[in-house]
Amino acid sequence: MSDTTQGRGTAGGLGRVDKPLFAITGGFILLFCALALIDIDALSSIVDWGFNVSATYFGLYWQVLLLATFVIGIVLCVLPGSRTRLGQLERPEFTTFQWGSMIMCTLLAGGGVFWAAGEPIAHYLSTPPLFGDLSADPEARAHAALAQSYLHWGFLAWAILGSLTTVMLMHYHYDKGLPLAPRTLLYPVFGDKAIDGPIGLIADASCIIAVVAGTVGPIGFLGLQMSYGLNALFGIPDSFATQTIVILALVSLYTVSAISGLSRGIQLLSKLNVILAFVLLAFMLVAGPTFFIFDGFAGGLGVYLSNFFDMSMYRGDAGMFGAPGWLGWWTVFFWGWFLGYGPLMAIFIARVSRGRSIRSIILMLSIAAPIITNFWFTIIGGTGIALEQVTPGVISGPFEGFNLPAGLLAITQAMPMGFILSSLFLVLTMIFVATTSDSMSYVIATSMSDDNPSAALRAFWGIAMGVMALILISTGSGGVGKLQSFIVVTAVPVSLVLLPSLWDALRITLALGRK
Repeated sequence: MSDTTQGRGTAGGLGRVDKPLFAITGGFILLFCALALIDIDALSSIVDWGFNVSATYFGLYWQVLLLATFVIGIVLCVLPGSRTRLGQLERPEFTTFQWGSMIMCTLLAGGGVFWAAGEPIAHYLSTPPLFGDLSADPEARAHAALAQSYLHWGFLAWAILGSLTTVMLMHYHYDKGLPLAPRTLLYPVFGDKAIDGPIGLIADASCIIAVVAGTVGPIGFLGLQMSYGLNALFGIPDSFATQTIVILALVSLYTVSAISGLSRGIQLLSKLNVILAFVLLAFMLVAGPTFFIFDGFAGGLGVYLSNFFDMSMYRGDAGMFGAPGWLGWWTVFFWGWFLGYGPLMAIFIARVSRGRSIRSIILMLSIAAPIITNFWFTIIGGTGIALEQVTPGVISGPFEGFNLPAGLLAITQAMPMGFILSSLFLVLTMIFVATTSDSMSYVIATSMSDDNPSAALRAFWGIAMGVMALILISTGSGGVGKLQSFIVVTAVPVSLVLLPSLWDALRITLALGRK
């Protein structure tokens, strides 16, 4: 049986590195960027075709996969084996606050601020098809809008990021000595061939490319959003030069954080993130439409829970295989994005969860984090809906054309101390994206090296993602837009890597319960 570094050679100052994996992933990313610079139209055509195929033929599978992952995770929590502490530690490595902060910030960074402002108002202005025509009932529209946002950022989304896969990776890595890499998720099916053969190489490469695409998107999007916000608040030109300065500052921040490791930079950035987020949300809760926020949360959660299975498996006119339409641009897009993060997010959670029980890991991911996220969306997005109901056009006007950064600024500027609040939300968004980027730089390096990847390797991936974002922005906002669609394409092979977790996490938990 292979150990964690078998077959992983050296690559200059990067330390122990799986050179074929480094070459495949780095080469693919270079090719994508080169094509974006040479012929963005050709790249657009390829990506659009891939998006349509992926959404049409894999959408239903992804819906079943996410729902099954959540349900099986909840079942695991009631088994005797779920009390087992994983990671060969009797006491957790991090406090509950530190642990929860790192986990929450790593996913929410992908869009927890701008999507929290944009998605509820988008669904309020155009009610999701499952709920029919609610134009005559503003309260029902608001609850339906929040419920749809809860689906996309709730129980299923969080569960796929590690509720079952973390159990597998921690068991196989810390108890059996297998690599802390995506290929280990295929070990129950292919055995040693998954660890040492081309199957594992393809699995690792697919998962790394998917998470790079999923992280570069928010980095590039942040550059566009910060530039817009700086222009609106301070009159700084909304130009490529401003976007470049923002992204270079972001890259410097998260690269230094990733190099300093889990216990210093990543943990410190996550802690700062949570404190600032809490202060801003507490202010919005008190100074904003407090009653509407609590009523919206209760009403939206009620709609979400009472329609949980209908919303989870909604197909509309798509049938088993059909054109993406609304489903493709909303639910399937989000499912593809989170699936792409799945394996490497599980590696990160496995690394920070040593000493935690199976039950505590699943409850944090599948229950606690989603409820916190949903309340977060209610404070920001619910405030936007309340402002729109009182003064029609105050949010929908700037938001027209699905302008996410304008939507957030419209909400924050309509609040008391709007200028200060808007400025601090921009800072919060930057720290959020930095938190995801440094965590993903760390786990990409881990998956192609070992538990303690070299600083040079971590820095390489941090800088590479920033450069890729800059290249795509230089082609116009369409470059980053194509990357968002490309995320869905990369999720296809990753979703197959995640499949064994449906039965193997259950097998592991049952076996641990018999000890």
